[in-house]
Amino acid sequence: MSGKYVLETENLTKEFAGFVAVSDVNLKVERGTIHALIGPNGAGKTTCFNLLTKFLTPTRGTIKYNGQDITRLYPADIAQLGVVRSFQISAVFPHLSVLENVRIALQKKRGGSFDFWRPASVLNVYNERARSLISDVGLSAFENTLAVELPYGRKRALEIATTLALDPEMLLLDEPTAGMGHEDIDRIAALIKAVSANRTILMVEHNLSVVSNLSNKITVLTRGRVLAEGDYKTVSENPQVREAYMGTGHA
Repeated sequence: MSGKYVLETENLTKEFAGFVAVSDVNLKVERGTIHALIGPNGAGKTTCFNLLTKFLTPTRGTIKYNGQDITRLYPADIAQLGVVRSFQISAVFPHLSVLENVRIALQKKRGGSFDFWRPASVLNVYNERARSLISDVGLSAFENTLAVELPYGRKRALEIATTLALDPEMLLLDEPTAGMGHEDIDRIAALIKAVSANRTILMVEHNLSVVSNLSNKITVLTRGRVLAEGDYKTVSENPQVREAYMGTGHA
C-alpha cells in the first residue's frame, strides 16, 4: 500500500456516562515502524487500544487504516483488512499441540469452515508453512507440546505464531511482555523486532526498557490526552512526562 501512515486517528474520543476516558487523540502510525503507546496507570491506553482494535466504538472522531475509514467496522472486519490484535483474538487451543494450533490458524486464513470433523490428514497441507512459522518464533523443539504445557513466555510466542499465520500487515500488541521474567522478556522483545521487518507494529507496553529498545516512535498518554510524542530520548527528557510518571526520573 502507498502512503506514509498505516493507521491514523482524528479527534478520537470516548466517553463513559460523562467520564472522558480518551479525549481528542490524534495518532499517526508510520508504515514499517514500531510505535509504542505508553502512560501512567489510568492514562487511557487500554481504552484507546480498544477503540483502535474496534472492541469499543468512539463517541466521536475517526480512525483510518491505509486511508480507509474503519471507525464503524467490527474487529473481524479489520482483521480481514490486515489489522490483527495479538494475544486477544489469536486462536490458541490449550489441549492441541503447537503444530496443530498454527495449522488451524493457517486454515482460518484460507476462509470457510474449519476441518475439525474431517481426517487430520486434511491439515497436512499446512505442515510446511506451520513449521516455518514455528521455527520463526523459536518453538521448533516444542512442535508436539500441548499449548497448556508451554511455559508462559513460550505460550506468548505461540500466540504470535498463530497471529503471523493470518499474514497481517499491522500487528497491535497489548502488553506483550506482561508477567514475564527477564529471559522471556528478552526473547519476546527479540521476536517482536524480528517480525517487524515487513510489518507495522503498535504496542501498549509498561516495560520501558522494551519500549526504549524497540520503538521508533512513542506516544505518551495521560488523563486520556496525548502528552508528548517522539523518540525515547525526546519523551524521556520531557518535564511533563517526568511529572506524569510521578518524578521517577524516566519516561
